Amino acid sequence: MKADFNKNKDPFIIKEKKYRFGNLRDSFYHIGWMEDSFLFGENDKEVLRKSFDFSKIRVILFFLAITFSFLILRLFWLQVVKGEEYRLLAEGNRVKVVNIEPKRGIIYSSNMTPLVKNEANFVLYLTPIDLPREDLERDQIIRRLSLIISGLEEDKPLLVSGSGNDLDLELVNDSPYFFEIKGKLDKIPYGSLESYRPLFLLDNINYDSAMALHLEAEKMPGVSLSIKAKRNYLSSQSNLLSLSHFLGYTGKISEKELEVFGDEYSLIDYIGKSGLESFYENELKGVKGKKYVEVDALGREKKVISQIPPEDGHGIVLSIDIDLQKKSEEVLSDYLSLNKLERASVVALDPRTGEVLTLISWPSYDNNLFSGGISQANYSDLTNNPNRPLFNRAVSGNFPSGSTLKPVIAAAALEEGIITEHTTINSYGGISVGSWRFPDWKAGGHGPTNVRKAIAESVNTFFYFIGGGYDKFKGLGIDKIVEYLAFFGIGRQSGIDLSQEAVGFIPTPEWKSETRGESWYIGNTYHVSIGQGDILTTPLQVANFTAFFANSGKLYRPYLVKEVLLEEGQPLRKTEPEIIGQGFISDKNIQITREGMRQTIISGSARRLNYLPVEIAGKTGTAQWQSNKSNHAWFTSFAPYHNPEIVLTVLVEEGGDGSRIAASIAGDILRWYFGGDEIDIEDSPEITPETD
Repeated sequence: MKADFNKNKDPFIIKEKKYRFGNLRDSFYHIGWMEDSFLFGENDKEVLRKSFDFSKIRVILFFLAITFSFLILRLFWLQVVKGEEYRLLAEGNRVKVVNIEPKRGIIYSSNMTPLVKNEANFVLYLTPIDLPREDLERDQIIRRLSLIISGLEEDKPLLVSGSGNDLDLELVNDSPYFFEIKGKLDKIPYGSLESYRPLFLLDNINYDSAMALHLEAEKMPGVSLSIKAKRNYLSSQSNLLSLSHFLGYTGKISEKELEVFGDEYSLIDYIGKSGLESFYENELKGVKGKKYVEVDALGREKKVISQIPPEDGHGIVLSIDIDLQKKSEEVLSDYLSLNKLERASVVALDPRTGEVLTLISWPSYDNNLFSGGISQANYSDLTNNPNRPLFNRAVSGNFPSGSTLKPVIAAAALEEGIITEHTTINSYGGISVGSWRFPDWKAGGHGPTNVRKAIAESVNTFFYFIGGGYDKFKGLGIDKIVEYLAFFGIGRQSGIDLSQEAVGFIPTPEWKSETRGESWYIGNTYHVSIGQGDILTTPLQVANFTAFFANSGKLYRPYLVKEVLLEEGQPLRKTEPEIIGQGFISDKNIQITREGMRQTIISGSARRLNYLPVEIAGKTGTAQWQSNKSNHAWFTSFAPYHNPEIVLTVLVEEGGDGSRIAASIAGDILRWYFGGDEIDIEDSPEITPETD
């Protein structure tokens, strides 16, 4: 049987003569691109068709769908879920963002004397993302850093190339710095946002070591040296350690502080830790600039692409009279040394505005110890000192007020109509209630006493009567006393621009019942009426309510910063005086109280201060606080009497009678302030003692 396909001259021809067992006997011709095959039918008829199994399409399509689904999910994961992270990684491969540090604002005294300056502080740190990913290389860098840190902390020369650099770094493998650094790095996942943040290693590196270290850092990917501003306070250089408590100091930010302040800081930044440095951190710190730098594979800078300049911090001008501060510290220190005493406070205010002219808490400390990184030995010396030099006793210390409180009680009694300026009470040495005796400080008493004499001579009996009442005489009572003490700012913060201001304490019947499980007795009211018992005040509060009488009826918020400056030194913001209390005592009753305070100097417990070149008014105080310790000595005053421009309050802890050492210190300061001749403290006028 023949099959002839040549009729149409089709180029795709197969010529076949005969088959046996399905194999070709003769040759055939295959021309073109399509393969044809013969299939045999039942009658050996020759059939021509293309061979393709369409049933396999479903399997192919299934696998294609799975493949494309996986690709889509992977793209979603990379571009959406992890897009930001990988974008940062990609950027980090070619562009590095470097912070440009602003200059921290300068703090000035009222006459524009700088009280602090900025100095270079070299900081060593590493950036985890820039470290080699290979463990051996990374460990070698950590070992090298451990050797460097150990040497610098032991004040040894930094080893650099060509000068002993070929040391066996395995020797420092056991260094605690090695394990400390490695431990921190192991907690930071590679590629995480945290891996882009700098990790602090060492600061306060001297200049020579910093220059050598800069060369070393070039060979260690991920290791950097940055220049931060370190504060140099003029306290120690100017013999003005008393500035330290209110200036405060800066220090390296802690991890806890970093959590609070957020993304504006990193672990290599410095922040105000105490005092004005802390309170005015936002004004002083400035705003960082940004520099976008092209880097190579090792993280080394190649060129600057662009940058945003930093904004320097604002300067702040204080109300502090630096000359008065220095003189007050000098006088205070001399008196304490002469009398073998160690703890005291001095506060001077401008009663017309609330400006703080002088603020001293003694003993003090050198805040440069902290700004430069305090040693454990120095820190232990300060914290273990029983006189607590780090404690700002002028603002944060709570003390019994003693008789400095008597003008407040007198004004309250006048205002409530308990007494008039003519009311007379006979002082015969004290009063008795049952088996209890409440004495005067003067044996035999002071005789007939009105309110002016009671303030001037600090007559306890008079204040027992007007405070708690006696026999048929109705006094203020504890509720009214508590009300008026609050009016005068006791028991609450004044709002001074320093943190950790104490509020003082006013005892009440409710407090005594809750804390001690005892009833309130008339004797408790008597004690509060003369500034004894459980009542507590701060030196700042005593100065502030003294200013109320000086300015005839206004209680101001005291403040230290009177102006914030722009970079060019131009004023940005001025502090306006703020009245926090007024109108609760009439002008007439204020004047009566003032006259009693003036009489203190003319004929009362501080009469020997009449030697001063100006008329002053004041009040002495002797506060009992422990039966086996000497009394605290107080003196608070204002001058000139008719047109006051300064309030001066002195507290000498365990100083004995307030009319002696505290009044003497205030007298010498005021004598200098108003242009009088300076005198030797050993020749200061003797002051009649007060033992109230």
